[in-house]
Amino acid sequence: MSTQLDVAVRPGSPPVVSAEGEAAAWAEAHREALHAVVAEHGSVLVRGLGLRDADQVAALYQRLTGSLMAEKEAFAPRWTYSEGVYSSSKWPPNQPMCMHHELSYTLEFPRLMLFACLTAPAQGGATAVADAPTVLDALPADLVARFEQEGWLLTRNYNDEIGVPYAEAFGTEDKSVVEQYCRDNAIEFEWQADGGLRTRQRRSAIVRHPVTGQRCWFNQIAFLNEWTMAPEVREYLVDVYGVEALPFNTRFGNGDPIGEDVVQLLNKVYEANTAREPWQAGDLMLVDNIRTAHSREPYEGAREVLVGMGDPVRLADCSPTVNAG
Repeated sequence: MSTQLDVAVRPGSPPVVSAEGEAAAWAEAHREALHAVVAEHGSVLVRGLGLRDADQVAALYQRLTGSLMAEKEAFAPRWTYSEGVYSSSKWPPNQPMCMHHELSYTLEFPRLMLFACLTAPAQGGATAVADAPTVLDALPADLVARFEQEGWLLTRNYNDEIGVPYAEAFGTEDKSVVEQYCRDNAIEFEWQADGGLRTRQRRSAIVRHPVTGQRCWFNQIAFLNEWTMAPEVREYLVDVYGVEALPFNTRFGNGDPIGEDVVQLLNKVYEANTAREPWQAGDLMLVDNIRTAHSREPYEGAREVLVGMGDPVRLADCSPTVNAG
């Protein structure tokens, strides 16, 4: 069943749809129409569903997506509410989570992101969005050409002191299982003397949307780079652990460091193309994870946003420009 939706489109804001009635039944009736709005605009915020608890959100997500993914290779802790339903990443409230595409460093990632706000922050905390083809077109041609040819390199250090321990990121303490996962997913790995794990994975920075064929800037180059960290955090971590032992960092695909100027440029282009709408309790947001980057802005007060990752798609089906490895 599908009915027409009244979509409010305003500059600087994601499209907004007003809903009435019981959340799961409304979603069932409007599923096709909602997906059509996401296909047209890249995202949609649904207001008026009155979402109140995790069970209600889980039932809603199951009606809106073909399947929910389990998170893997996590870079920040989350609470698990139920199978496929998570808290937002535990990240300092006063620091932004800059624009990124969820799990864009893996070989399989969600095509659809689902966000449900149970508690809205007192101030800030929007899940903002940016159109990836527009961002790609706004970047300098020579920089795009380099990333298209080389891809990007993600380096990670898993230990018990900073970041996420490998057992949490990979869902097991069995080193042989972790090693096999890395081999299967084109991740170079090296066990450290202290029992930690260091990894490197090369990925495409630009992909084609598997449905529309649009070229999309699709990565976490800026978000997971050392220069996006708050200066005092970066200085402390580099002083204590050294650049090579940061919990995560990004480089050009050939291993060259990415300069602060490049990271500032990427974040500036994202900001120039950002759309945001403050959360209200009970809101739902759907985001096409390949076409649309999302962020989490700094906030004050309590904030509870539940996350679902739906409709998995493989990198191999998105015309990658480099071989993973």
